[in-house]
Parts: sequence; structure tokens; C-alpha cells
Amino acid sequence: MGEPRKNLYERYEPIRRYVEVGFWIVLMTLQAAFSTVVAIVDASTRAAMPHPRWQVATWEVSSHFVLLLLVPALVATERWLAPLARNHLVRFLAWHVAASVVFSVVHVVAMFGLRALVYAMAGSHYDFGGWVSQWGYEYLKDVRVYASMIFGIWAYRLFVLRLQGEARVLDAPEEGVAEPSLPPLGPALAEPKGFESSMPEVPPPQPVARPERFLVRKLRREFLIAATDIDWLQAEGNYVGLHVNGHDYLLRATLTDFLTQLDPARFVRVHRSHAVNLGRIKEIEPMDGGDARLHMHDGTTVPCSRRYRDALRAGAG
Repeated sequence: MGEPRKNLYERYEPIRRYVEVGFWIVLMTLQAAFSTVVAIVDASTRAAMPHPRWQVATWEVSSHFVLLLLVPALVATERWLAPLARNHLVRFLAWHVAASVVFSVVHVVAMFGLRALVYAMAGSHYDFGGWVSQWGYEYLKDVRVYASMIFGIWAYRLFVLRLQGEARVLDAPEEGVAEPSLPPLGPALAEPKGFESSMPEVPPPQPVARPERFLVRKLRREFLIAATDIDWLQAEGNYVGLHVNGHDYLLRATLTDFLTQLDPARFVRVHRSHAVNLGRIKEIEPMDGGDARLHMHDGTTVPCSRRYRDALRAGAG
């Protein structure tokens, strides 16, 4: 039998970074070229003494070049603030407003610096004008650019999550459902009147709620996976990557918090950003320096740092 057919996400993942980087480069290049042409035409028709074309091109190219450099920071900002959107909307909006101000300040300072450098190389001088008034004008433009780029990054991230498969723990049983109680004690078994126990009443230990199944949404499909089917886990920013039977699904949680919900007799942390299902380990390959490489039954390998080797031995033993 041949290898299982890869789905759309698995075919896209190897070229994903190239597509993402290429998209932003092409987008900013086209926008810079279009804006430069429009600005040159506008300057030649409206100004009594039109600016040289190299100056107009410098204005537009410097702006879009700095925007391109700021894309990674915007991606990190969107990912960092995304968890606040559901339960802390005011804080979510306030942080984005503050981030837009920082974004505009960095954009303007870097943009003006590049323009001054190009002007100096051309033997000219770039006039910054009034900093306060100039920045206020630029911020009115930058806040719209910030909002559109953040929205685009959010929409793309949501699409990739649906393409890859986003998992969540199934909802806990509804509260308010009373458990069946024992019948009241009969007269023969009732406690003597006025009897008081000298021992304090100790509440029974509460079992830890451990998820048994996860609901995975993948584009327009939904299906369940069992917790015991997870081969290994990997921390991915605000998410945990669940690796199940050769497929990857993301769950919104930190690795540390999520491991507290899994069975410690089955799942063990083996690295700062990795944990494994002990039943899925096929072979442990020792490495130099005390580290190890874990070969899993699904054909993948997981790093194991030496500080977690003892926990791995204890769990495997």
C-alpha cells in the first residue's frame, strides 16, 4: 500500500512560509509602484513647480519599504492580542489603539530617516517639517493601514486554522444536574439524637477533569479525536499542536496548562516545547550531552532534553 494521500493543508505547509513572505513582498511592491505613478501624475499636474520624480518615488518607496519591515511585528501583535477578543473586548481595543500609535511612530521615524539618507546621497536636504503636525497627519493614514493589515492577518490566520484543523475540548456537562442521592436513613440506622462526631468532616477528593475527546473543526467538517490517540504535543505560541495519526491540529492553550488536563501516567513532558504519549514511543536514541531523540510510531521524531530524561524514565518504567 502506498502512502496516504495528503490533504490540502499538508500540501500547502512545505511552501507556506515562501507564500506568506512572497505575498507581502509582491503586495508592497505593487502598492509602492502604483502609489508612485499616481503621486508623480498628481505632482506634475497640480504643483506650480513639480518635484523631481526621484523625490516622489523616494517618498512612496520609503513608506512601503518600512511597512514591509513591520509586517512580522504586526503578525506577532495580532497573535498576542487575539485571545483578548472574546472575553476582554475593551482591553483588546485599547491595546490595539496603543499598538497603532507605536506602529505609526516607528513608521514615520524610519520613513523620514530613509528619505533623509536618500536626499543626502543625492546632495540635497530633506525637510521634515513640523514633527507634531506631520505625525498627526501621518497617523490618520497609518491607523487605517494598521487596521487593514491586522484584519488581513487575522482573516488569513483563521483560514489556516480551519484548513489545518482547530481543536477544542468538548464542553463539560451542564451544571445543575443533580446526581442521584441515597435514600434517607431508616429509624434503626439513624444517628442518636444529639450525637455529634468528634472528627471534622473531610470532603472527598475531587477528581481532576480530564478531557477524553476533542472536537476538531476543519473547513466545513467536524470530527472527534480521542485524547489517547494523541501521539505528541508541541507548543506553538498561544496554541498547542496536537499530532494525531500523522495530522496536526491546533488547540488554543499553553502546553503547561494543557498538560495538567491530561493523564500524567500517559503524557510526559520531554522538552521545553514538547510532550509525548509514552505509549507512542517506538525508540529512544541517546545523543551527545545527555539529550535524546524519540522516534515515534507515526514515523516522526521528537527532541528530548536531558533535564526531562528522568521524568521520561520514570514514566516509561
